[in-house]
Amino acid sequence: MSEITSEVLMAYADGQLPEARRAAVAAHLAANGQAEAEMELMLRQNDAIRTLFDPVAAEAVPARLRPRRLVENQRRRRMNFRLAAIAAMLLVGLGVGVGWLARPLFDAPSASAILIADAVNAHSVYVAESRHAVEVDSADSEHLGNWLSSRLETRLGLPDLAPEGFTLMGGRLLPGTPGLGGRAAQLMYEDKASERVTIYVTAALPDRENAYQFTSTGGAEAFYWANARITCTVVGTLPQARMRNVAGAVYAQLAEGGTGAGQRSYRE
Repeated sequence: MSEITSEVLMAYADGQLPEARRAAVAAHLAANGQAEAEMELMLRQNDAIRTLFDPVAAEAVPARLRPRRLVENQRRRRMNFRLAAIAAMLLVGLGVGVGWLARPLFDAPSASAILIADAVNAHSVYVAESRHAVEVDSADSEHLGNWLSSRLETRLGLPDLAPEGFTLMGGRLLPGTPGLGGRAAQLMYEDKASERVTIYVTAALPDRENAYQFTSTGGAEAFYWANARITCTVVGTLPQARMRNVAGAVYAQLAEGGTGAGQRSYRE
C-alpha cells in the first residue's frame, strides 16, 4: 500500500480521495489509534469552519469582487496612472518652457551695466574717427551745450579738463537704451599725445538714486556714476590712475553741488 502521508490524511478529511483510496486510509486509521485521534480532530475543525463560513459562501459574490469588475478596475487604475504621468510630464515641460522664456527677466543686466556697455561701445566707434569724431565741434561749444541739454531735458555743462591736459573736441547726440534715458550725449576730449577720452551722459534713471562703479571692459577703463539728475560714464584707455583724475574732474563739475560736504569724488 502506498505511504499514507499528512497530505493524504488532509485529503481524506476533506473528502477528496477516490473511494478505493479512502478504504485503505480508513483501514490504516482503524489500526492506528493516534492517527485516528488526529483525524477526528481534523474532522471537528472542518465542521467548525463550515459552520462559520458556509453561510457566507452561499452568498452571491459582491459586484466589486466579480472578475469582470476587478479587471475593469485594474484597467481604469492603469489608465488613470498613465493620464497622471502624462499630466506630470506636461507640467514639467510647461515649467521648463516658462522658466526658459522668463530667463531674460532673471538674467537681465543692471542699468549701470547697460549704460557702461553703451558708453564703451560709442567710445570705441568714435575715437577711431579723424574727420567725423564729433558732430558739433568745440568752436560752437555754446550751441553744443544748449543743444545737448535740450535733447536730454536736463542741464549739461561742458567740463573743463585743461588741468588734466585735455581739450574739448566737441560732441554728438546718440540713441540710448529705451527706459534708460532713450538718448545720450557724448563729449570727446583729446590731449597733446592724441589720447582721447569720452563722457557719456544720459538723463537720470527712474529710481534717481546715487550709484558709483569703476570697471575695465572692452579694453577700456570706465568710471560710472549716477545721481538724481544724470548718469555719466567716463571712458578711456589711459592708465587707471590718470583715468581716475579725469573722472574726478568730470564728477566735480557735472555733479550738482561739486565735491563739497556730502558729495563723493572719484579722487578718493
